[in-house]
Amino acid sequence: MNVQDNVKRYYGETLKSSNDLKTDACCTPDDQPEFLKDLLANIHDDVKQRYYGCGLIAPLGLKGTRVLDLGCGAGMDVYALAQLVGPEGEVVGVDMTAEQLAVARKHNAWHAEQFGYPKSNVSFVEGYLEKLDVLNFSPESFDVIISNCVINLCTDKMTVFQSIQKLLKPGGEFYFSDVYADRRLPQAVRLDPVLYGECLGGALYWNDFLLMAKEAGFFDPRTVTSRSLEIHNPELKKRLGAAQFYSSTFRLFRIDDLEATRENYGQMVTFKGGLEHADAQFVLDQHNKIDARRKFPVCGNTWRILNQSRFAPYFEFIGDFDTHYGRYPEGEPSKPFETAKNIESNKSTCC
Repeated sequence: MNVQDNVKRYYGETLKSSNDLKTDACCTPDDQPEFLKDLLANIHDDVKQRYYGCGLIAPLGLKGTRVLDLGCGAGMDVYALAQLVGPEGEVVGVDMTAEQLAVARKHNAWHAEQFGYPKSNVSFVEGYLEKLDVLNFSPESFDVIISNCVINLCTDKMTVFQSIQKLLKPGGEFYFSDVYADRRLPQAVRLDPVLYGECLGGALYWNDFLLMAKEAGFFDPRTVTSRSLEIHNPELKKRLGAAQFYSSTFRLFRIDDLEATRENYGQMVTFKGGLEHADAQFVLDQHNKIDARRKFPVCGNTWRILNQSRFAPYFEFIGDFDTHYGRYPEGEPSKPFETAKNIESNKSTCC
């Protein structure tokens, strides 16, 4: 049985509920914002019972957008996002596990009625994330793509990143949570079916992920949150050895003219407010938490991300690229695993 078959069996047959998980690599945090809790309250209990994700993955500014959820499982994130995109938006879920999709599809009409929509705004497709190109999705057809602790389960991660880049509209965003390791894992760990199913065996070494994302065309990965994972199962901890694991939420934008490094052009932005659930402050990433109605200095890449994405209407932009002042002082931590504890207070990510 290959790795994909093991994952399908683990999530389709072995796991009956989140209580069957052997580690806390995939679980739902208790301190989510109130508006997310309200969304989850509208979701059918059968769907919530079959949830193995890393906390609800819900970026802001989704109203009216077309969203793709990779590894949607029984559909909890899909049905939560359906409420954020509204009746004019659309959410498509993809998963390779027929048993999970059967649960999601069973309650499709129930959710449309629960949300007060004239018709369902969600659909589900069975397929492999490594083969998104055969699922009849048109290139540049999604505003936002999300995934919730499933990239680590993919056997060809580079192909997945490349496919995501092609499916996003210019200015579109891949917003996702996943598990990362502080080193490249030995083969015995990577091939262990339980460790793989628990989202640990397939975890990418952090720096390999950054290089892979850039090679796929996402030139400036942004960390939203990151925190350490605790492995409490003694047998699994023994198998993992000294490796440490971290849960992180990243956002990658399809913006072709981003630079490889963050450069200073003396630019600023002003967040005008008005974004639902973020009227007082907009959080782009761990370095850019922008208070409303205040001129905020940014690097050239941040200026372009905000200017060319769905967030542009909420900002005023000051400056241009005519004068360069050198390297921007703000950037990703050089050793992210050593700094994760400093930014782990925001737990709306894998736990």
